[in-house]
Amino acid sequence: MPVRPICITGEPVLHQRAQEVTEFDADLAALVRDMYETMDKAPGVGLAATQVGVGLRVFVYDYEDAEGNPVRGEVINPVLEVGPIESGEADWDTEQEGCLSVPGERFPLKRADWVHLTGVDLKGKPVDIEATGWLARIFQHEFDHLDGLLYVNRLAEPHAGDAKKIVMKNNWGKPGLTWLPGKDKLEG
Repeated sequence: MPVRPICITGEPVLHQRAQEVTEFDADLAALVRDMYETMDKAPGVGLAATQVGVGLRVFVYDYEDAEGNPVRGEVINPVLEVGPIESGEADWDTEQEGCLSVPGERFPLKRADWVHLTGVDLKGKPVDIEATGWLARIFQHEFDHLDGLLYVNRLAEPHAGDAKKIVMKNNWGKPGLTWLPGKDKLEG
């Protein structure tokens, strides 16, 4: 299973809505296998197909619940119902996010504490998960990728401005930039 390069902010596929999956074939199975391998090598807790340059509505996730049980899967053509987002400033210690497409950076971001995720897995079986806390955050983050949004697009000031400065400083924000988990060493 090959590790795929991860697109850095500025790559067009990251900033447009991904297309629905219509063919559940060997190519889709290979994509999902590669996404798991890439996510694990990065390491990350989620990865959207757009992050590896594929404009399809697919994401994978890997999470350990409070009891230490692994929660791992893929969701194809997801639909996400999102609960209310509390008002106020995001807490740096408990609401911090990072993104493999904005490598090495982390910022606090308000998210809903509850979501309902539906879709199908690679075998076409229904996925139906209600999630809270960190898993709800992962699902919102990955779902945003499929709609062409990165978490830095949702940041409030002053963090939004800080993120823009980091993108400029690193000369990101343009097509053609990637990094390869397991090979490229990233600062941060």
